[in-house]
Amino acid sequence: MKVNLLISGFSCLIFVASCSPDAPPDRVDSLVGAWRAKVQFVDGPFAATKDLEFLFVFNQGGTMTESSNYDGAPPVPPAYGIWQKIAENKFELHYEYFNSKPPAKFEDISRGAGWLPGGRGTIKEVVTISSDGKTFNSDIDFVLKNQNGKVIPGGGKAIGQGMRIGQ
Repeated sequence: MKVNLLISGFSCLIFVASCSPDAPPDRVDSLVGAWRAKVQFVDGPFAATKDLEFLFVFNQGGTMTESSNYDGAPPVPPAYGIWQKIAENKFELHYEYFNSKPPAKFEDISRGAGWLPGGRGTIKEVVTISSDGKTFNSDIDFVLKNQNGKVIPGGGKAIGQGMRIGQ
C-alpha cells in the first residue's frame, strides 16, 4: 500500500513539474523564445532595403513582440501580435505596429508637433521551423493602412530567415 502511494505521489510530482509554465520548450518545433531574422522584400518600396532585420519574442500562450533595426527611421514603436501553430513545424503570425507621419516642416518639431500618428502596418507571416528547431524560413505579407483603416500603397511581400538567439 505504501509503495503504491509513493509511486502515485512520485508520478503526480513528475506530471506537475512537466506542466510548469516556467519550463523551457523542449520540442524542436516550438516557436517560444527569442529569434533574430533577416528580411528581404521582393516587391514594394522596401525591396531596395537590403539590411532589414527583425527581433521576435514569442510567448507561451500565443502572444508576440517584434522590433526591427529600422524602428527609428521614421520613429515607430515595436509591433505586437499573436501566433498559432498551423502544422508540424509551421506557424502563422499576425502582428501590427503604428506608423508615424513626418512633420510638414522642420519647425513643427520645435513647436512640439513632431511625428504624429500616421496609420498602421499589418503583417501576416508564415514561419516554418527547421527540423533541429534552431532556424526558420518565412513568407511575409505586409499591408499599410491609413488612420481610417483603409489599405494604402506601400506594402509588399518578403521572405525571412531567422535563428534562435543564444544558439
